[in-house]
Amino acid sequence: MKLAIMINEGVYQHQSTDSAYQFVKAAIEKGHEVPRIFFYHDGVYNASSLTDPPKDDRNIVMRWAKLAHEHNIDMVVCVAAALRRGIKDENLAEGFRISGLGQLVEAGIQADRLVVFGD
Repeated sequence: MKLAIMINEGVYQHQSTDSAYQFVKAAIEKGHEVPRIFFYHDGVYNASSLTDPPKDDRNIVMRWAKLAHEHNIDMVVCVAAALRRGIKDENLAEGFRISGLGQLVEAGIQADRLVVFGD
């Protein structure tokens, strides 16, 4: 099954991001395809290179980047939501790219399911 993922919540203030990561990882392990993850609303904070958690905490941004690299996942950050929150190309973490809502629409059309995490 081909899954498109949409994440609407920030990095450390909501369980949605951790749940989304675990879901995507489990789906891939079960043989499902996740060609694109779309970060929207506060979810764009998942792509910030400015995130610097303590060494004994999980680094959510790096986890996403590693998963995307290992499984060739297109990690798209909504341009409008990113700019509203001060995220631009120069502070985007490796493995992410900024684009428009058309990428979300395309992912939803091409996937068997669109799974949304967060409000």
